[in-house]
Amino acid sequence: MEARDATAGAFVGTDREKKSAKKDAAPKAVTPQTKSRMEKIFGFKKEDLCCWESLVALLNRPTDPASLGIFRCLFGLLMAIDVTQERGLSHLDYKYLDGAPVCRFPLFNFLEPLPLDWMYLVYLVMFLGALGIMLGCFYRLSCLMFISTYWYIFFLDKTAWNNHSYLYGLIGFQLAIMDGNRYWSVDGLRKPSIRNAHVPLWNYTLLRTQIFIVYFIAGVKKLDADWVEGYSMSYLAHHWLFDPFKVILPVELVSLLVVHGGGLVLDLTAGYLLFFDATRPVVFFFVSYFHCMNSQLFSIGMFSYTMLATSPLFCYADWPRRFFAHFPSFLRGVLPLTAAEIQPSTSCLYPEIRSSSECRETQNPAKPSKLRFKHKLGAVFTILYIAEQFFMPYSHFITKGYNNWTNGLYGYSWDMMVHSRSHQHVKITYKDGKTGEIGYLNPGVFTQSRRWKDHGDMLKQYATCLSGLLPHYNISDPEIYFDIWVSINERFQQRIFDPRVDIVKAEWSPFKTNPWLMPLLVDLSPWRTKFQEIEGSLDNQTEIVFIADFPGLQLENFVSKDLGNTSIHVLQGQVNVEIVDEKKNSTLQPGDQIQVPAGAYHKVYTVSESPSCYMYVYVNTTETVLLQNFTKLQELQERIRNGTETEPLPPELQPLMAADDDKEAEVNATDPVVQLFLKRQRRMKEVKKRREAGVLERLGRFAVKKYYTIRRGFLMTAIAIRNLVLGLPPVEQLRREVAFANMKEPEAEANPDETLRNEVGHAEL
Repeated sequence: MEARDATAGAFVGTDREKKSAKKDAAPKAVTPQTKSRMEKIFGFKKEDLCCWESLVALLNRPTDPASLGIFRCLFGLLMAIDVTQERGLSHLDYKYLDGAPVCRFPLFNFLEPLPLDWMYLVYLVMFLGALGIMLGCFYRLSCLMFISTYWYIFFLDKTAWNNHSYLYGLIGFQLAIMDGNRYWSVDGLRKPSIRNAHVPLWNYTLLRTQIFIVYFIAGVKKLDADWVEGYSMSYLAHHWLFDPFKVILPVELVSLLVVHGGGLVLDLTAGYLLFFDATRPVVFFFVSYFHCMNSQLFSIGMFSYTMLATSPLFCYADWPRRFFAHFPSFLRGVLPLTAAEIQPSTSCLYPEIRSSSECRETQNPAKPSKLRFKHKLGAVFTILYIAEQFFMPYSHFITKGYNNWTNGLYGYSWDMMVHSRSHQHVKITYKDGKTGEIGYLNPGVFTQSRRWKDHGDMLKQYATCLSGLLPHYNISDPEIYFDIWVSINERFQQRIFDPRVDIVKAEWSPFKTNPWLMPLLVDLSPWRTKFQEIEGSLDNQTEIVFIADFPGLQLENFVSKDLGNTSIHVLQGQVNVEIVDEKKNSTLQPGDQIQVPAGAYHKVYTVSESPSCYMYVYVNTTETVLLQNFTKLQELQERIRNGTETEPLPPELQPLMAADDDKEAEVNATDPVVQLFLKRQRRMKEVKKRREAGVLERLGRFAVKKYYTIRRGFLMTAIAIRNLVLGLPPVEQLRREVAFANMKEPEAEANPDETLRNEVGHAEL
């Protein structure tokens, strides 16, 4: 074996050369060919790029199919799981709501979901396609089944778009045109002529470059000032995964150096360093650690595991042979091939063997092949595809209509986690075109998505859909107005769209700038440092919201009765505050403040020529009193248990004497505060028990949850296929079948953390 002093192919890759195990019978010494420095580092010579024919020969160089075959198998397995999870097979009936009035957001407005039973069939075809890719069974047909249904579902709902879903579709498309079934596949058993046959080098080139682009462009996008300054994902530093770093660094530096700095450096460098032998082991460790962390930090389905599966593509293409050669011989029948003999393939271009030394170093040398059209086509496609993938993340100057505060439709720009948003206020106003009657709609009515609030194209689709549905509720020719307040990367809450524009009649084009998009007030970004100082000076019970508004606009707001101590403080500009019920107006300058009554409306007008900036400072007095009562009840319960409470308890407090896990006491409690306190105690005990559970218990709980989720998807699919083949059964039978599919684990319940948060309204509890 030769020393591993070269890369695994750099950007195009190369086969790992091997020396013959046997020496020549003749005593004549053979002088080994020496490689240039460029060939050792990049896997190809300068001469390979000197002309078109040489480049075609390089991209069609015969390459070991082993690594590609293993990746195909892993990708198919992960996509089969993804169909039941992130694609939504397990909750398809909730996703498409067959027959219900629902507003949808397809890429092309003519796209419509099929009837529910047919959608289950579409998902079944996609699942069987993924399974076929994994097994390498009827490979081309399986790839076609998978990508055709996958892209149909992808285009059907823009609200589900993200970078990794886009990546799955790209990889599926690439595999469809590659020879991915040449190694460890059912097709190889069916057709011995393709079993363990060479694949052209461009198969690896496409995949390696695609993954390089994912890393590198993601790193380039993280050069954004918000990421570099630590505003994009600052909340992540509080996650328990970063606790080891917090031993030596404060949370602020963990956010800036580890979360943001580490993410930037890894994305910028990982794509390069994976190519080289000297750096690959170290980068393997960091990218694996990175993706494992992401699997715990975010709900991103199979993305972390898919990226882990792509890492070995950067190794020598024969790594599976060497890896599986270490397994016991009695397992060789079911494991991938370890034999070094590889069949020639017509997909590859074999050079002439010009010397006896080359012949001795080549095992089973194939006959020289002529340059054919398909070889040129493979090279042309590789170059064009790579160029297109580098261009797409920066193509937003063409699709201007999809640009908002961030460029383009989220999903193909690789700007992963660069922007975080929070929504403070969303109001939908309708006006009857005939009567002039004005009313309000619940935000998100007729849709299950929330993504429309940030994208002008989706807002236009939503308004158009609402204008078609509202006439069924005696609202004629409706005008629809949206007042949406968003904060991006910890800036001021501000309007993203002009609330004075009727979106139904507003113009929108995918190739023109959106005229009713309000500009992001980037000039106010330096205020974020001041925000941190102000928030740091507040106590734990005081909350604050920072607002920025445009000249000539107003904010109409209602203060809940729970917020008994709410005031407005002006930071910049000039505003006029109107208390609606009191018919009272006050003009405020920077530094001024005013108390606003709870349980009433007020309006804040921006009367200065420049944008106004102000903040709401409030205390949830209801929650404060509730927490004080909880503290008193906790102290009383502790005195009861340690025997220091000597006073007799009134009937409404006697349930405190029960054990923590006594649900009967919780039910029998007559005082609502005591009942909520006991419920809170029980839930917190459950949360603690779950968090302190061992690894095996957690895995068991995870497996049971996934089992019932996947079980529901396949049972509902079986019901749908039966309906298509045999027709609908009686309603009572269908009800029983769906109830059986909906069956959950014996002790299934809502997430304790979320339930507790909903009950008390404060995450710290």
